[in-house]
Amino acid sequence: MIHRDLTVGSHTFNWGAQTYVVGILNVTPDSFSGDGLAVGDHWLDRMVALAEDHVEAGAHILDVGGESTRPGSQPVSVEEELRRTIPAVRALAARVNVPISIDTYKAEVARQAIAEGATIINDVWGLRMDDDLARVAAESGVAVVIMHNRSRPDDVAREARLGGRYVGVEYRELLGDIKRELTESIELALRAGVKEERLIVDPGIGFGKTVDQNLELADRLHELAELGYPILVGPSRKSFLGYTLDLAPDERIEGTAAAVTLCIDRGADIVRVHDVAQMVRVARITDAIVRRPKQANAVGLSRGRQNP
Repeated sequence: MIHRDLTVGSHTFNWGAQTYVVGILNVTPDSFSGDGLAVGDHWLDRMVALAEDHVEAGAHILDVGGESTRPGSQPVSVEEELRRTIPAVRALAARVNVPISIDTYKAEVARQAIAEGATIINDVWGLRMDDDLARVAAESGVAVVIMHNRSRPDDVAREARLGGRYVGVEYRELLGDIKRELTESIELALRAGVKEERLIVDPGIGFGKTVDQNLELADRLHELAELGYPILVGPSRKSFLGYTLDLAPDERIEGTAAAVTLCIDRGADIVRVHDVAQMVRVARITDAIVRRPKQANAVGLSRGRQNP
């Protein structure tokens, strides 16, 4: 059970009161979803305009990433990631009044992004890829999203229209393994000095999991509650939706909405999405159903109970 709210700058996240929405800003040329912004002239202006649209639509956090994490993607150098992300974070810090998250597993990228105004680190490798990242997080006092990830290039299968997906990934027990490996990452953070209330966990939908495993994970998301940390999920436009619906990334908005709704019902505190305006509406109506005041129990409207 989560006991403490998270304050990031002037913003406080009151866990359980509502679902918070993260707007994705991919400052890459090769995003799986086709929304990579680092292409052509004036890409920075386009990024800022999209960010302002996200905030106006209701995004609570903006997440800036400079390296694609699509299945089978190639890593980029620290220098290239800095070239993409630092101007973006600097521009956003001057223009928007919501927390900025830096999506990176590289300590130097995180350090420079924090110096420019980022207040959250979103690490898709759960502090396992760069030994210095936990130290940077602890020393700066930022919040940290710790994600579960078993991605391996050898496990990727590709289909031109639907994109890459993971196949043949084995777990002894899906949720048990995810919880155990997330706990190991949490311990890395705590040993480095990151405050417990600064941690958020992400089970890594789409990262080193097959289509069926992602569907099972979404359905059993509530089992992560026993870890005691806020839960972030990122089902937006992911390949498990595309392969289930036989739809390309730009046709997955309804699938994303269904996944977001279910994940909120199963305990997600934060959803990370591309289609911010639509998913803010989805989150608000889902919250109106599943986060009703406790007083509703007195009139037989408790969560999960059928009305007569």
